[in-house]
Amino acid sequence: MMFEEFVEFIGSQEGAPPKPLDPNAPPPSAIIGADVPRIDGPLKTTGTARYASDYNFPGLVYAVPVRSTIASGRILRIDSSAAEAMPEDKYDFAPTNGEFKGVRTFAQQIKHVAVVNYIVGAAILGEKPPVDTNGEKGPDSVKTKADIVKFLKDSFAYAHKAVASVNDANGLEPIANPFSKDKTTRVSLATVFAWHGFDHYGQIVEYLRMNGIVPPASRG
Repeated sequence: MMFEEFVEFIGSQEGAPPKPLDPNAPPPSAIIGADVPRIDGPLKTTGTARYASDYNFPGLVYAVPVRSTIASGRILRIDSSAAEAMPEDKYDFAPTNGEFKGVRTFAQQIKHVAVVNYIVGAAILGEKPPVDTNGEKGPDSVKTKADIVKFLKDSFAYAHKAVASVNDANGLEPIANPFSKDKTTRVSLATVFAWHGFDHYGQIVEYLRMNGIVPPASRG
């Protein structure tokens, strides 16, 4: 849905959001110390305000986050079952329907996740990545399914080593950001392992389902 369609859809709903603030409203100096009614006050106090969850879009898809049930747990193994579920002859698969153009193949998705693990881990450890990152594509020599899965597992082992080095003394120390000129911290970079991996895991799941494969995590 394009932004214009979104605005039109919202405007067509009963109890549409109030109009934006008047740009010609009095300056702050004229209202400091005075009672200023909130533009959304009447809607919220009467229970007629509508929130994002109140809108039902055509074809709306729902998602529920699944969080860890173990606090301060230790990672004992690396689950690479999604990467292993795709047959080797499908590792070069990439969707072509609709607006898909120039997207990564399944193999490239896996290698990209691994390379970013190495880049981030190296930044946390303050060293050069131990592999050829090749513009976040990974080594060209890593081609077979077995090599790619091993490359992925090794990258997570390296990520665990990097995270284990973060402590109270260095966690918030400003360090170089491998993705920009700005500074960052080890704690901030450590979160990349989680959100970046999950981001691409969602795409990997779609690739599997497009090939009629139920992701291992979804199997009964």
